[in-house]
Amino acid sequence: MSEVTYTIGELSKEFDITPRSIRFYEEQGLLAPERVGQNRVYRKKDQVRLKLILRGKRLGFTLSEVKTLFELYDDSSNSRPQLEAMLKMTREKRAIMTQQMEDIQMLMSELDDVELRCREELAELNGGSNE
Repeated sequence: MSEVTYTIGELSKEFDITPRSIRFYEEQGLLAPERVGQNRVYRKKDQVRLKLILRGKRLGFTLSEVKTLFELYDDSSNSRPQLEAMLKMTREKRAIMTQQMEDIQMLMSELDDVELRCREELAELNGGSNE
């Protein structure tokens, strides 16, 4: 039974990204397809890695952080270092996002205050009408 392979076009359609994005991930050392002549041949491992790259990006991880996780996984038969690194990165991302949420909430409150003051001043200018 032969292993399932993918073309760059098939992967780009499956993940709704451009072939250029996939080539960029190759340039960054995140994917390493085989070459058959001029064509790239992707294996199941490449398809899984691409899924993990996109998930990592969605979670806010940099490509460098994703690459570090891949390297830890590739270099070790023990998944402990990879899991510990992932937990550390997750904690750091969570802390950053919590701070961003607090900053956004503070800005929303400030915008509410500005909006209220503007409406009050307009109402005074309009003789009590609230438009």
